[in-house]
Amino acid sequence: MSFKDKTVIVTGASRGIGEATARHFAALGAHVVLAARDEARLRVIAGDLAARGASACVWPTDVADPAQMKALVEATLEETGGIDLLVNNAGLIDPIARLGDSAPEAWGRVVDVNLKGVYHGLRYAIPAMAARGRGTIVNISSGAATSALEGWSHYCATKAAVLSLTRIADHEYRDQGLRVFGLSPGTVATGMQEQIRASGVNPVSQLDWSAHIPADWVAQSIAWLTTPAADGYRGTDFSLKTAEGRALVGLPRV
Repeated sequence: MSFKDKTVIVTGASRGIGEATARHFAALGAHVVLAARDEARLRVIAGDLAARGASACVWPTDVADPAQMKALVEATLEETGGIDLLVNNAGLIDPIARLGDSAPEAWGRVVDVNLKGVYHGLRYAIPAMAARGRGTIVNISSGAATSALEGWSHYCATKAAVLSLTRIADHEYRDQGLRVFGLSPGTVATGMQEQIRASGVNPVSQLDWSAHIPADWVAQSIAWLTTPAADGYRGTDFSLKTAEGRALVGLPRV
């Protein structure tokens, strides 16, 4: 697979799934736009990619701020002329707490990032993609979108809403050449899992680290979603928790 001469925006690119995705697409030849709040970490990643001969740029971004997301898309278009792939990955889960113990401001911040951040990405990338008649958007989802997990009311609610956005974006723009997917990877060995483990709340926090898949598997799955082989999953959450899903991507079944 080659992404030479194509442009990829990855939000939450400073760590975890976002960093793995940025590195994967850079290795495939894409020009990768690294977007996250942690500018210092982004510059370390971009420098490493440049040393490997890859093409990447840094755009400090808080996805919860529509003006910053608009600026991210506009700057990318000015530099490259188009966006081939947007990965709406930025997300939060802390603080984990039961509804009756939750802090409204912190709960709302998760909504701002996990839900509004995805909306902002869709809002500003879709017109640019539709104008060219092509483009893929992958929204990082979760099994939490269809589950009830203790302490995760903010995460479950926002991922359920993101699944609805995925369905609606596909419904509205499929006939204009856009391909919109959700990706439900299961549990991934990232810093978020460390936060979940530290909370001690619900069975997910009790999982052994070996149960979590590598972040690079998620990156490979996103790359697969950009191919025609994935067209049957447009407008849905493609799951890596099943042997069938992993086999389609070419990942180990267990």
